[in-house]
Amino acid sequence: MLIIAGMGLKDTVEWARTEWGIFRKGGEMGWGQRARWVQQWVPFGARTIGWGMLSITVGPLTKGTASTWAAKKWSESSAKGLQIYIQASGAENVPEGGFVYASNHESLVDILVLGAALPGDFKWAAKRSVMNIPFLGWHLRLAGHVPVDRNKGKDAAMAVTEAFEGVLRDDKPLLVFPEGTRTTDGNLRAFKGGGFHAAVLAGKPVVPVALKGTFSLMSRDEVDTGASKNREDRQVTVQIGKPLYPSTELEEPEAIAELRDRTRAAIVSMLADVSPPEAVGAAALPL
Repeated sequence: MLIIAGMGLKDTVEWARTEWGIFRKGGEMGWGQRARWVQQWVPFGARTIGWGMLSITVGPLTKGTASTWAAKKWSESSAKGLQIYIQASGAENVPEGGFVYASNHESLVDILVLGAALPGDFKWAAKRSVMNIPFLGWHLRLAGHVPVDRNKGKDAAMAVTEAFEGVLRDDKPLLVFPEGTRTTDGNLRAFKGGGFHAAVLAGKPVVPVALKGTFSLMSRDEVDTGASKNREDRQVTVQIGKPLYPSTELEEPEAIAELRDRTRAAIVSMLADVSPPEAVGAAALPL
């Protein structure tokens, strides 16, 4: 446990430096913003430890049921604690069994928003460094979420695809962010193929998810979710689209690309429904 904790501390610092805007802003923060950071993230840390402890201690005794329940409660309580108001729709579109949730990626808080909004015991494709963060990462490993190594070459990519396929063949939903990382400007990035490759191999559908509002709450360079108490400023929407099935008439590479492009087009369309047209103009451009 001491070795694991040491690895966790190192990876926590590495993850925070690259993912959290506070390490880029640093001395630019005023005292008011520092106080808000403490007010928001200290309770968040306490909730993460509490629900993580429940997951790693009771989860193994309940075959993971307690871990799933704890993850949902962590997501819901964290969103409430950060005063994020979630409006979700489209749950009737979610199929039975294994499938891929494919969502756009706007902010660091996306995973807790989606954790609160999406139905089902889905597995999350998470950066490997996050897996070693104390309590949060330990829960992710225990609950069977899939570690992903970025930029590690073709062999690593194939290993991830095989892990994704395994989740789907076990009839579990899998959540992926096909952009690979968070948007830097609010526009949708190009999609990577891993989740779609697994869906084609397993013959499972992809469910597009359009997430809107978390970028304005906490973009990549922000350190907190802002000072506004206005509900409209803190409202986010999660729209679940209809499942998209892989083509059975195309060869594998073409089927992957076609499913990827159909999914991206569906997300662009859903984002346009909740945004001014100019806000998704760049996202609607062809790849």
